[in-house]
Amino acid sequence: MAVLKVEVVYALPAREDSIVVAVPAGATVRDVLEKSGLIDLARDKVGIFGKVVREDAPVADGDRVEIYRPLAVDPKEARRARAATYTSRSRRAGSARFPSRAPRRR
Repeated sequence: MAVLKVEVVYALPAREDSIVVAVPAGATVRDVLEKSGLIDLARDKVGIFGKVVREDAPVADGDRVEIYRPLAVDPKEARRARAATYTSRSRRAGSARFPSRAPRRR
């Protein structure tokens, strides 16, 4: 039976954990996570080379299984907050950022 070498990675803002494990052919993402000891970190999503997969997905030799963290801020909310700040600044007449909106003198 063939043995596959698979890398498991988990990144934090300050550091990254990376473990290479050997699993038998036909192993799944869940098998790899259990063998690596990082199964407790895989609460949300996992992926292979940046593509989200289910835990029952098969792995191939040389795959990189990635454990994704939950987002700190919802991207839609962050964009709304930036847009609100941007809009309030751009409405001021004579803004240095938008000189074309300043009233013209004749």
